[in-house]
Amino acid sequence: MQLCNADDLGISEPSVSRAINQTINALSRPHIIQQFIRFPLDNQQHRIKANFMAIADNLSDALEKLKLASKDSATDSVDSCLDCLLKALANNHTEASVMIQEMGVLTLLPTLLSPQSSCTPKVANLIAELAKNEFMRGPCVEAGLIPPLIQLLTSSDQEVLLQTGRALGNICYDSHSLQAQLINMGVIPTLVKLLGIHSHNVALTEMCLIAFGNLAELESSKEQFASTNIAEELVRLFQKQTEHEKKEMIFEVLAPLAENDVIKLQLVEAGLVECLLEVVAQTVDGEREEDVAQLKTSSDLMVLLLLGDESMQKLFEGGKGSVFQRVLSWIPSHNHQLQLAGALAIANFARNDGNCIHMVDTGIVQKLLELLDRHVDEGNVTVQHAALSALRNLAIPVVNKSKMLSAGVADVVLKFLQSEMPPVQFKLLGTLRMLIDTQAEAADQLGTNGKLVERLVEWCEAKDHAGVMGESNRLLSALIRHSKSKEVVKTVIQGGGVKHLVTMATSEHMIMQNEALVALGLIAALDLVAAEKDFVVSSLVSVLHKLLSDERSAPEIKYNSMILICSAMGSEPLHKEVQSLAFIDVVSRLRAHENKTVSHQASLTEQRLTAQS
Repeated sequence: MQLCNADDLGISEPSVSRAINQTINALSRPHIIQQFIRFPLDNQQHRIKANFMAIADNLSDALEKLKLASKDSATDSVDSCLDCLLKALANNHTEASVMIQEMGVLTLLPTLLSPQSSCTPKVANLIAELAKNEFMRGPCVEAGLIPPLIQLLTSSDQEVLLQTGRALGNICYDSHSLQAQLINMGVIPTLVKLLGIHSHNVALTEMCLIAFGNLAELESSKEQFASTNIAEELVRLFQKQTEHEKKEMIFEVLAPLAENDVIKLQLVEAGLVECLLEVVAQTVDGEREEDVAQLKTSSDLMVLLLLGDESMQKLFEGGKGSVFQRVLSWIPSHNHQLQLAGALAIANFARNDGNCIHMVDTGIVQKLLELLDRHVDEGNVTVQHAALSALRNLAIPVVNKSKMLSAGVADVVLKFLQSEMPPVQFKLLGTLRMLIDTQAEAADQLGTNGKLVERLVEWCEAKDHAGVMGESNRLLSALIRHSKSKEVVKTVIQGGGVKHLVTMATSEHMIMQNEALVALGLIAALDLVAAEKDFVVSSLVSVLHKLLSDERSAPEIKYNSMILICSAMGSEPLHKEVQSLAFIDVVSRLRAHENKTVSHQASLTEQRLTAQS
C-alpha cells in the first residue's frame, strides 16, 4: 500500500485514505481471494530473482559511477547513471531503493539539483520515485533534499516544476509536520502563482491541485491561501473543465479551503456560486453515478459557503438575490439531495433577525412545512433534521413566533414526536422551545399535551444522547415558565417530570440551573400539595442547600433557590428537611452578599425561616 499515494493516483490524501479502506475491505472477501490471487511457483520465483540480480549488478555499477560523475559534474555520465537507477526502481522498487540508500547516493542529490543542469528533471524524478516508499521519506529529509527542491519551484522549465512537485509531494505525503514545514517556507504562494502561469499544462495543474488538497487540510495553511488569489485561479480553472474527474480534483481543494470565512467570501466574489448552480442544473436529472456525485458535492459546497456571515449576507441580498431565489426552488424539488441542501441553506440564511423576519413574511415557512409533510412516514432523516433546523432558526425573532404558530408549525413538528433518531429529536425539541418562548397560549396548549410531556420525560433519561436529554429538560421547564399554568404543572407532575427538573437544577450550565429553579418555583407556588412527594423523593431541599452553600453559584441561582425555599416551607415534610439542614446559617451569611437583590432576598428568607422555626 506504500505506493498508493497521491503521485500515483492524482488525488489528495483524504481521498486516498478513503479509497484504501474501501479497497482493503473489498479485496479481503474470500471469493475475491480465491478467484484472483495466485501465488508464484518455484520456477517463477527463480526467474524473478535472476532478473533482479542482473539489474542489481548494473545498479551497483551505476551507483559507483554516479558518485564519481557527481564530483566531476560530468552531465552525460550523470544522465546515464540516473537512467539506470530509474530503470532499477521500475523493476524492483523496494530493493533498488534500499541499495540506493545503503550506497549513500541520497547525500549526492542536493548538489545535482541545480536549476542550470539538464539532469535536474531526472534527479527530481528519481527523488519522487524513491519517496514513494514510506521508509525512504525520512532519509530524503535527512539528506537535505527539501530546501533545494523548493528553490526549483521558481524554475521556468515545466518538466523541472512537475518532477519537483512530485518529489516534494511524495516526501511530505502523510506527514503533517513536513507539510507544515513547506507552508512555513512559503510554498503556497509559489504554487498558486505556478497554477496561474501554467494552467494550460494539465500535468502541472494536477500537481498543484494535489498539493493544495493536501496542504489545505492543515489549519495553518488557510491564512497563506487567503493572502493569495487562489479563489480566482480555482474558479477560473473550474469554469474550463468538462470532465467529471477534473472537477472532482478541484472540489477536493475547494471543500477544505471553504471552511475558512475569508476564503468563503473570496470564492463567492470570484463567482464560484454561479458555477455550482450551473453544475446543479446540469446534473439534477442525471442518473449516472458521476452526476449524482457532482450534484451532492456542488450543493454541499454551496451550503458550506453560506456558513460565513459575510458570504451568506452577500448572497442573501435582502432576500432578493438570484442565488437565494434559486435555493428556494430546491425545497419543493423531488430530489432529496436538493431538498436537503435547500433546507440547510435556509437554516444558514436564517442567522440574523432581519433575514428571518423577511423569510417568514415571504412564505418560507409554508414551503418547509410542505417539505416536512412529505417526510413524516419513513422519510429522509437528513431532510427532516435540516427542515427542523431551518424552522428553529426562523422562530428566534419574537415577531415570528405567533406567525409561525398560526401557520401550524407546532402541529407539523409534533408529527415527528415518535422519531427514534436523536438528531431529529434534538431539532424537534429546539424548534418547540423557540416557538413557545414568551407565547403563553402555545405553552399552555403544548404543556397540557400528555403525549408530548410523556415523551419529554422519556427523553430526559436519554443519557446516551446528552443533547436530546438537555433539550428535553429545557422544554419541560419552558412549558411551565411560559404558561405559568396550573394545568401544565399538573400534567408535568403526573407525567413524572419533577424529578428531572430537580436534577436539571444541578446542571453545570448556569442557564439550565436557573431555568429549572424558576420552573420548580412555579410548581411549588401553583400546586405544592401535588408536587410534595416528588420534591421529597428527589431531595429538592438538599439540592437547594448545596446551591446556596456553594460560593461559585451565580447570584440569580442563589436568589431563585431562596424563593423556592420560601415556597417549600408550606409543606410539612419539606419544612422539616429545611430545619434539619440549618438553612438559617447559610441564608444569614448571604445577607452580606455583594449583590443587593440576593442580600435583600436573604433577609426576607431569614425572617420567614425564623418565623416558622
